[in-house]
Amino acid sequence: MAAEDRGPEGGERVQIVEVGPRDGLQNEDRTLPVQDRVELVERAVAAGADRVETVSFVNPRRVPQMAGAEEIMASLSEPARAASIGLVLNRKGLDRALEAGVGEVNVAVPATDGFSVRNQGTTVEAMLETLAGIDGALAGTGVSLSVTVSTAFGCPFDGEVPAERVVEVVRRIADTSAEEIALADTIGVGVPRQVSDLLRRSQEVAGDRTLRCHFHNTRNTGYANALAAVDAGVRVLDSSLGGFGGCPFAPAATGNIGTEDLLYMLHRSGLRTGVSLSGAIEVAEWMGERLGKMPPAYLSRAGAFPA
Repeated sequence: MAAEDRGPEGGERVQIVEVGPRDGLQNEDRTLPVQDRVELVERAVAAGADRVETVSFVNPRRVPQMAGAEEIMASLSEPARAASIGLVLNRKGLDRALEAGVGEVNVAVPATDGFSVRNQGTTVEAMLETLAGIDGALAGTGVSLSVTVSTAFGCPFDGEVPAERVVEVVRRIADTSAEEIALADTIGVGVPRQVSDLLRRSQEVAGDRTLRCHFHNTRNTGYANALAAVDAGVRVLDSSLGGFGGCPFAPAATGNIGTEDLLYMLHRSGLRTGVSLSGAIEVAEWMGERLGKMPPAYLSRAGAFPA
């Protein structure tokens, strides 16, 4: 496999956080069995992903597609376990995540009460307090903490989200030991100029925390937003193999930007991800077969260039 398949040699590095096994599958009608989800994680790691959002430690009655988190973690190879990120929303979820042996815990803190109450059953302020408790409990465990600010670019219930509101949430998160803060366009309403502005403001209060971005292509702006984030200095981006994904608690929140499409754009722009484009296309097609649908991303249909 040619080196260029993972981006040009010597190109500046952009890290991809593969979210397909969690965010990619949580909104699908078909629930994949544990063995298929384990294979998906292993295939993603084999393609070069060194961080994979693998499981969600939430109540399976709320998100049945994510049931079996402990079984999945127990079945992974050591490299895949080390790359695994587990979504945690409360102390009970944290206890499960630590027992399962995830390498990283990610906590989602919405920017709006409208989404927070419907998605997580609590207010933003209460989630920030929960985050502080999780942060304290992680001390000495060796497990890293990242935090995602969901609905940072718009909310399906509260509408427009003032940038000042997002920046205040980022500032509060920066008071914890979180190594990374992700700004998430949960419903795919952001545009490039908004991305640039919000990142500039967030950088002013984030201190030495790494900023990451998570985009959906709901309104066909996801890839433009990703490039705007890179132009603003972001070097960590979320994406989902095949472009599968969405949020079951946000109306019309369709697919994440597709990993293979993002790789094509970044590699052709002279950036190196270390993730195999051809490998990502193969995994996306494999996912489509198991989900019984064509991947929403385009590279499975169009192919890379030059062929």
